[in-house]
Amino acid sequence: MRLFYLIIGFLFLSQSTLSAQEDIDLSYYLPSGISYDPAIPQPSEVIGHEVGSWHVTHDKLVQYMMTLAAASDRIEIEDRGRTFEDRPVLLLTISAPENHERLETLRTEHLKLTESGASTLNPAGMPVVVYQGFSIHGNEPSGANAGLAYAYYLAAAQGPEIEKMLKDMVILMDPSFNPDGLQRFAYWANSNRSMHLNPDGNDREYHEVWPGGRTNHYWFDMNRDWLPVQLPESRARIKTFHDWYPNILTDHHEMGTDATFFFQPGEPSRVHPLTPGRNQELTAEIGTYHAKALDGIGSLYYSEEDYDDYYYGKGSTFPDVNGGIGILFEQASSRGHIQESENGILTFPFTIRNQFITALSTIEAAWNMREKLLEYQRDFFAEMRTNKGKTGSRGVIFGDPKDGARAWHLAEILQRHNIRFHELRSDTEIDGKKFKKGRSYVVPMDQKNPKLIQAMFEKRTTFSDSLFYDISAWTFPLAFNLDYVETARLPEVGEAVGALPPLQGGVDQRSTYAYL
Repeated sequence: MRLFYLIIGFLFLSQSTLSAQEDIDLSYYLPSGISYDPAIPQPSEVIGHEVGSWHVTHDKLVQYMMTLAAASDRIEIEDRGRTFEDRPVLLLTISAPENHERLETLRTEHLKLTESGASTLNPAGMPVVVYQGFSIHGNEPSGANAGLAYAYYLAAAQGPEIEKMLKDMVILMDPSFNPDGLQRFAYWANSNRSMHLNPDGNDREYHEVWPGGRTNHYWFDMNRDWLPVQLPESRARIKTFHDWYPNILTDHHEMGTDATFFFQPGEPSRVHPLTPGRNQELTAEIGTYHAKALDGIGSLYYSEEDYDDYYYGKGSTFPDVNGGIGILFEQASSRGHIQESENGILTFPFTIRNQFITALSTIEAAWNMREKLLEYQRDFFAEMRTNKGKTGSRGVIFGDPKDGARAWHLAEILQRHNIRFHELRSDTEIDGKKFKKGRSYVVPMDQKNPKLIQAMFEKRTTFSDSLFYDISAWTFPLAFNLDYVETARLPEVGEAVGALPPLQGGVDQRSTYAYL
């Protein structure tokens, strides 16, 4: 009899949870006690459903962001390019209306913190810059869906606190890091959604077909592409990064259904040695804001476990070698609309709310830590200029005497990262390796960010902790199968390369066997 009542109680609780999931509205996510501008449309008025009742498709996400930008003087929207499936790669720039009137001035002033002479700059009056990106893995959709409510909040919330915050801040919002993957997963979750939501993890809804929505159109994991910059989505956001050098960059992900919520810092023994200790101190301080916010809604969380800050090709680590703070969020995934987990019934709206609340805690931290973050950025680049001669290397030479295309493509990556490089004036030989003019390049360390160059070219073989989440590093010249040397004496070079000349070449005789 006791078992019977337990089963009945469980069914009642589950049915209540399902009903709550189906009846949810925007108030579930938004902070209470705040008034909202009635002229700003809510997501449901544009996309036709409440946030979290269905998985938003990318076309509806775009439709809402465009509508929001047209309705709000706090938002400018930019189409930075197209994915392989011809979807727009959007960027929302969100700030106080008076900041939009001088946005280019604010941007150029902010960049001065990274240049020589920055020690004389006083960041007290400068806005902090925050880049917030969602769902780089398309089947980790709570981030992009949270972006609907978050963008509405930034556009519609009223009161002296939000107005002061936006005056002191420029928010760069990337509503979908992976448009093609998000669309693929939304189709799967929505087309397999039951009329009466089924939390059984064996249901077809929670087992998407291969290749799934994690990757982009060509099945590339874009959260490994912040350094290689091979994909159109990555090229757009790397340009945005170097245009602004944000102080904080957030990367909203999902993990296994039976987990809770993770935010950085990660495992302390797995931080790349090129990342300054001050970076991790600031990351931990930002984490106190996330903890307070999650405590406020009663959500479980953890930090300083599982994940590492090593490979600089991820969104959460790339800022760490560029004078900013990268933050990884990992939310336990419902992988659909509602699913049983070790911690009870996990609903899609619950996962969205955690992502939404930590997006808010991020800008709260940025606002309160504004001068610290700006000073850290200024000091990061100033310290590299002071210590530029202490590495023992004045630069890197790379090339291939027979195949200039490989060197050209690596040079193309350097150019996307605003790294200066030169052509050789004449053929040269260093340490037994021959470098040919026109097929080799010289990268001097005496420039804005030698740490980024070091991260791309170093061969690190000893580690304080031999465990990694997946990747320790890519040594780029080895990836391209190029000869290279780090040298304390640079050969004679010409002017810095501007636009790379187009690749020349072709097949000069007919093969009777094969072409490679």
